[in-house]
Amino acid sequence: MTNILHYLDEVKICPHCNQQLTACEAPPIHVGDGLGWGAEVLFICLNDECPVFVDGWDKIEEAYGHHASYRYMELPGSKEKNYMMVGNAGAFTGCIIDREEILAKDKEYAEHQKMIARLDTAEEEKDITAPLAVLLNEGAAKDKRRQACEILVEIANLECIDPIRNHAFRDPGLESGVGLAVAAVLKKNFKKECPHCAEIIKAQAKKCKYCQGDV
Repeated sequence: MTNILHYLDEVKICPHCNQQLTACEAPPIHVGDGLGWGAEVLFICLNDECPVFVDGWDKIEEAYGHHASYRYMELPGSKEKNYMMVGNAGAFTGCIIDREEILAKDKEYAEHQKMIARLDTAEEEKDITAPLAVLLNEGAAKDKRRQACEILVEIANLECIDPIRNHAFRDPGLESGVGLAVAAVLKKNFKKECPHCAEIIKAQAKKCKYCQGDV
């Protein structure tokens, strides 16, 4: 993240049209030799009036018989230049790097790391905030999410149930484990969920106090 933000501070100008180059995410594979570009970011001229792009259609048609053109490109932190073959005017417009989005992701990652660090003391402090945040983070490592789930069972705070029940888990295996964890938390508190309205009621209840349904 830090490197990408550093790159975004660079101002590069296309020598063919004098327009500022746009920072874009680098394709995973170099179309020419199958190797990586050596950078996460590429500065590309996305000006449709650039001579490189305008004249490229005829040049590629004459040389290769393909309908394509070129975009001028430079690597970050250097003057190394190249020309990217593109099949249409929209190529690379979908991978333009948004500074605000990068900053938001960087902040989200830092907050997630804090939650991970807090797992070590969560059980002792009876604090469900960190384990709940890690468990509900679909981007978190599976082992950390399982650890968070186990901690929530040990803390056995009923307040964790609603957030868990309202979360769509993408991992079926984890979802199954979370279901067992919820059952364990309810059991530790001598509670159960009403099968009609899903409210939490006493384990020995015969009728739900919320919906009056028989349980």
